[in-house]
Amino acid sequence: VSFSFAGLLQESGIQQKNIIIWDRTNRELREAGYGLNLNRSGIKVYGTDTKGIGYDSQLTSHLNIGSLFSSIQSSKITASISPAILKDHGMAGVTAGMKNYFGAIHNPNKYHDFNCNPFVAELFETKLIKRKHKLTILDSLIVQYHRGPSYHARWAEKYEALIFSLDPVAADYVGWQVIEKLRAKKGLASLKEEKRAPVYLKTAEKMGLGKANPEEIQIIEEEV
Repeated sequence: VSFSFAGLLQESGIQQKNIIIWDRTNRELREAGYGLNLNRSGIKVYGTDTKGIGYDSQLTSHLNIGSLFSSIQSSKITASISPAILKDHGMAGVTAGMKNYFGAIHNPNKYHDFNCNPFVAELFETKLIKRKHKLTILDSLIVQYHRGPSYHARWAEKYEALIFSLDPVAADYVGWQVIEKLRAKKGLASLKEEKRAPVYLKTAEKMGLGKANPEEIQIIEEEV
């Protein structure tokens, strides 16, 4: 999905050398099927743990957030797209585009209490994310609707959809409803019933980061 979208960015006039596909570690990128590329030409692919990259030395503080950001997020990019695999999450309820930015900080484990609320919303509101984030893409081709975020074939379902949104909260809200739809289909309790609904989305809405009200979200479906 990331390389396909990178191709669209090139068609819009952005040069390959100005596109970075990245994650916390090079290992995670390799396991996802990406070949690393640090060359000046071509689309760059590398992790924060690459020699000479690393995390900022200065702490970013905002509300309950106190973290070191990947230097990729802080200084090597001017705009950010969050391409996330839509998954159930044992603590957050749902991991999607907003929580994806936990991969941009050195201490994500610190923010998993209370269903990750308000931490997902507060991290997103930091200047290094909010000012740079431009688009959310949720990979919903196969959805882990239970026992996530690790892959378990027993609780994974083909959904064959991609979700695009300029509103990061609305994207994740729609993704949440996809997971609930699949859970209901399989006879599972809702995330709310399991006391792990992604309440951070409502917090994000209250903070003005986007919409988490279905009556205010317009969904346009296209088959390709």
